[in-house]
Amino acid sequence: MAVPPIEKFAAHLRELREKRGLSQTKLAELAGLNRNYVGDVERARRNPCFDNIIKLAEGLNVAPSELFRPFDKRK
Repeated sequence: MAVPPIEKFAAHLRELREKRGLSQTKLAELAGLNRNYVGDVERARRNPCFDNIIKLAEGLNVAPSELFRPFDKRK
């Protein structure tokens, strides 16, 4: 069974955050978002809008495209 796209996105977001040694609270602060929102996105309970994807990328100091790396068929 294929993993739903939102779950792939959520897992990759969590992985990027943890690799940078950030808590959900710190990422939320850096991104200008609520910590509960970040947690919900990481648990695939919320589907982030474009604006918040940009904010998450900025908080992680990565290009927005990095958040979609699990979907890159060229790997």
